[in-house]
Amino acid sequence: MDSIHTPTVASGPTTNGSYANGINKSQLSLAELDVEKTRLETELRALGRVLDSHKVDMNTSLTTFDGFPRADLDIALIRTTRARIIHLRNDYKSIMLQIEQGLHAHHASQQAREYQAPPPAPRRPVETLTSGAAGPPFAKIDRIATDSPAERAGLREGDIIKRFGEVDWMNHERLTKVVEEVQASEGSVIAVTVLREDIVTGKEEDYVLQLVPRRGWGGRGLLGCHILPL
Repeated sequence: MDSIHTPTVASGPTTNGSYANGINKSQLSLAELDVEKTRLETELRALGRVLDSHKVDMNTSLTTFDGFPRADLDIALIRTTRARIIHLRNDYKSIMLQIEQGLHAHHASQQAREYQAPPPAPRRPVETLTSGAAGPPFAKIDRIATDSPAERAGLREGDIIKRFGEVDWMNHERLTKVVEEVQASEGSVIAVTVLREDIVTGKEEDYVLQLVPRRGWGGRGLLGCHILPL
């Protein structure tokens, strides 16, 4: 008899190297890969909320202490949701690899043509650190405007800020030093360390993002986001 915890019910497309429109993902452009990445992230978050609504996660036991199915859970739905999450996580890993390879190829092509214009700002974290390396958090991203410098840097609503350039939990002075850092760094890169949940592993990780404050992006301020103290 199969284990009741094992997600065996398939739901939706699985990882097979192609998409519903018949185009192999190796043929997708970076823009199309980014759209697919966003779609996967959205569905994974929605499926995570399904598990949250039942107060379970990917590892929660579905049986009682004596081995019987728990009567307080919709076990079929939970197993289906877990199976779908596993499929989507595999797709997500593949998409991220394709994006990384595409970015390397794009940058190599630019260098070969001696193109000196800066590449588009990355829309995802560019470096992962060991959790806790940047010290305790002191602020939170509350809102982000579309196509703003903050969005282009890869910041997300809900990100917990642990370091903002030279500003950290010890010297931010109710975020006044963050404002000063932004004003002094217009057009330059600020390394921002944030804490967020990894979409694949479900664990909280530190990410370092490259943020460039600038004017003329179509909205107010140099960042296009709202930061709140913790």
